[in-house]
Amino acid sequence: MENRYDPLDSIVAIATPQGRGGIGVVRIAGPNAVAIAGALIDRTEPLQPRHATFARILDRAAGDARPVDQVVATWFAAPHSYTGDDVVEISAHGSPPVLERLVRLAMAAGARLAEPGEFTLRAYLNGRLDLIQAEAVADLVEAVTPLQARAAMDQLEGTLTTAIARLDAALFDLAARLEASLDFPDEGFHFITRDEAAREAGRIGAELDALLESGRTGRVIREGRTVTILGRPNAGKSSLFNALVGAARAIVTDVPGTTRDLITERVDVAGVPVTFVDTAGIRESQDPIEAEGVARAKQAHQVAALSLVVLDASVPLAAEDHALLQLPSPSVVVVSKVDLPRAWLATTLAESAAQPVEVSALAGTGLTELRHQIAAHLCAREDLRDPPVISNVRHLALVEHARDAVARARTAIASDATEELVLIDLNDARRALEEIAGRRTADDLLRHVFARFCIGK
Repeated sequence: MENRYDPLDSIVAIATPQGRGGIGVVRIAGPNAVAIAGALIDRTEPLQPRHATFARILDRAAGDARPVDQVVATWFAAPHSYTGDDVVEISAHGSPPVLERLVRLAMAAGARLAEPGEFTLRAYLNGRLDLIQAEAVADLVEAVTPLQARAAMDQLEGTLTTAIARLDAALFDLAARLEASLDFPDEGFHFITRDEAAREAGRIGAELDALLESGRTGRVIREGRTVTILGRPNAGKSSLFNALVGAARAIVTDVPGTTRDLITERVDVAGVPVTFVDTAGIRESQDPIEAEGVARAKQAHQVAALSLVVLDASVPLAAEDHALLQLPSPSVVVVSKVDLPRAWLATTLAESAAQPVEVSALAGTGLTELRHQIAAHLCAREDLRDPPVISNVRHLALVEHARDAVARARTAIASDATEELVLIDLNDARRALEEIAGRRTADDLLRHVFARFCIGK
């Protein structure tokens, strides 16, 4: 890492979100953390490790040493702290000017302002966390749904670390036995037969495949997806949009073509962050503004992960409805306004392979089933109660690299290749797995990973 990340520096930052609050925390970490905190605190007795100490903060830069705030200071002595260094956390009143003043006083006493993610980086460098767990910290901070938080917490607890370590150990054992066969060619030592090696490589490949399958759901949960709501004018799109987001975001009237632009809202759907997009009604129009809205609706559909095709059950189906049913991308057919007298039945939708979901945005019926269908389509699985093992795109790319390397090793074994050639692929797979946990990590990758953290974490 660059010199600005010198582990001998003592660093300081506000560790709580911006804005006013009942409590704000200023975190100081490094070899001089206790001395720096002592320079701020009006107290003759030294801080005791893991004891919360009530004290006043004094601004000794002023001639009369004016009090700044009443605080609670807690010292976490190395190595038993979040970073592995000495860490002092000062819990003050959550006034932004007060917290900023505490940071400036700490900097005047010898601390440096922390870079984004530098506290967690120190935890990684000091062996308190591996890189998987460090990235999970950022995911946990950024989680907006309970399922995102559970997935991040599982990774912080080491579920993915354990899975990767198990696979790496299996690869190491297979490679070691092949290496042993190479070391004693004259004596005829055969520590593993070709069939045994093929079976073991196949088992490892299957486990990597299972991780990748879990990762497809994990990416959806971690990153979220966009869902467009399509239909002809007055089909009930805006009413459905409002019902799904739980707020009157879109204007609803009896006048066709009310929605002219894209309206978006991000909500939690069964643990998946979904951005719903309400669109203009699909029809031919001579109005240039409405025509632009229709064009934007079609563009939104092309980039969305899923579309809800809304059909009005209270009026006969039109040519625009049948055209929407032929859209090539994934979609869920929604039969709307089922609280009104029916003009047609869902059984007439021969074009739709999936069972339509019947809803009434006004009465609220069918919305639970629709949310379930949306989550199931996006995640390609029905049950989302258990969070996926893997969700990070970096991890997924490296697991895929390892899986491909193991597949090449299996091909080499089947084609009677020498042990040396098989070992090249097995070692390539091990390097990929070791990079996931950070045992083989370049400095520029660390900078990239920790740059997305917030300051103070």
